[in-house]
Amino acid sequence: METFWFIALAFMLTMYVVLDGFDLGAGVIHLFTAKTDNDRRTVLNAIGPVWDGNEVWLLAAGGILFFAFPKLYASSFSGFYLPLMIVLWLLIGRAIGIELRKHIDNPLWKSFWDVIFSFSSLLLAIFFGAAMGNVIRGVPLQADGYFFEPLWTTFTVVPDAGILDWFTVLMGLVSLFVLTAHGANYISMKTHDELQLKSRKFSSFANWGVLITSVLALISVSAIKPDVWKNYSQHVWGYLFPLLGLLGMAGMIYYRLKPNDTKAFLSSSMFIIGMLASTAFGLFPNVLPASTNPNYSLTVYNTKAGEHGLQVGLMWWIIGIILTIGYFIYLFYSFRGKIRVTEETEGY
Repeated sequence: METFWFIALAFMLTMYVVLDGFDLGAGVIHLFTAKTDNDRRTVLNAIGPVWDGNEVWLLAAGGILFFAFPKLYASSFSGFYLPLMIVLWLLIGRAIGIELRKHIDNPLWKSFWDVIFSFSSLLLAIFFGAAMGNVIRGVPLQADGYFFEPLWTTFTVVPDAGILDWFTVLMGLVSLFVLTAHGANYISMKTHDELQLKSRKFSSFANWGVLITSVLALISVSAIKPDVWKNYSQHVWGYLFPLLGLLGMAGMIYYRLKPNDTKAFLSSSMFIIGMLASTAFGLFPNVLPASTNPNYSLTVYNTKAGEHGLQVGLMWWIIGIILTIGYFIYLFYSFRGKIRVTEETEGY
């Protein structure tokens, strides 16, 4: 059962990054591609019907963490207390940036909340990548299963490293470029004319960032965490996940040159899925590796809840996931098509 819940957790986190990822990417390019108020309203209306629903996947993943792996939940939420508070405030910043800009029809008021929305989205993209970097690199877990990390120490990869070092910053840049390209693909898919062309240019630029930083990250992971390849040597079928990511990267570049916005967006989604699935496959059964002593690492086996609870939860999870997937299919189908905003258009 613990293996199933690991897969379920990885699936829900992946869904969050794919769906809320284009919201974050749209926020990153918001100030740079949309220069007029109508263009900025167009970007916000493109994500407006779905952005808050997309964040439900993150909450649901947190729920699985609490339910299926309670020791991991307790350890990670205490050790990552500082970055979690920062992430919380950035999520709040994005939400109020979207919701409050329309309440006063004043250029200064709208510009202020546009900056809050874009700045919060950019930092969130970096922080989420740095968080994944911490999980891959390992954290200074003690024998009791707890740890504390300052924001940074020496900026080098050492057993007692802080949240930020050169590797986690690199992973933050990977995340920033990936989500920027993903968001730009989504906006170009949903818009027309000049805004669409600017989004395509941003996507092309971000694709090169994705390619360069991903290669650097791959080399870095192999250098500082070579045992991440252990599962691949034992189960060759696992190479399907990196292959999926590679095909996604090729599609991002190819369909941007065509240009085909829908296929470019699907390709960036494929790249994200392949990248995260590859990471999860390489880490298993670890869910939070220890940089201090491998024996202190938290795994699916030493952090899981009771077997009976996991079995009962499975039935409710199946019902919930069917309803959730059905809702999202209906939501995206209802708001399909291009967005065109005029002065009379209601919304953001």
